[in-house]
Amino acid sequence: IPESGHKYYLQFSTEDYRTGEDAGSCLATVLYPKKKSPPVVSIKCSHTKDKKKMQDEDNRLYQRIRHQTKPITGNNIPDSYGNIEPALEPVWALAVAGSSSIMWEKSTETLGYFLAQVKAVKQWLRKDDFIEFDYTVLLHEIPTQEIISCHMRLTWLPGHPLKVKHFCAPESHGLDEASGAESGSAAGASAEKGANF
Repeated sequence: IPESGHKYYLQFSTEDYRTGEDAGSCLATVLYPKKKSPPVVSIKCSHTKDKKKMQDEDNRLYQRIRHQTKPITGNNIPDSYGNIEPALEPVWALAVAGSSSIMWEKSTETLGYFLAQVKAVKQWLRKDDFIEFDYTVLLHEIPTQEIISCHMRLTWLPGHPLKVKHFCAPESHGLDEASGAESGSAAGASAEKGANF
């Protein structure tokens, strides 16, 4: 699109991250603006999974985390062999959802990102019903093969959008890249700029 950027039309299928089962199909348009800013995404999905079933899975994940007797902490998830301790699977699932909003914000037409590892995670105990975690995540940048370290604070309660604040420190750029609040979910992320933490 002259003066605006490149627009892409996509049709793709989705799958449940944990089970690999078909989760539906989507149609999307993605505009990469000429100026340096996140892509503009419009997406419509048809889900094969029942909404009640998805809510039940969210609630099971939430209850599993809430019923811990002490704050959850962990390092190197997955480990160097690709294994994730069963007790840390919910923490990994939230990291995947939360880091997707970082990857969306940082991606360009020529750069993409994958969550490589949760380097460290610590749960914060709250007096309200929300759960909150601090993460250090490593993102694999494609095609440069760089590993980008990002600090991410994630807050969540089923039925509410996942809230993510983050800052990333690429080795080649120091601490000059920061973001404000992000909100979204595994089903879809939207960005809101806000104060750094």
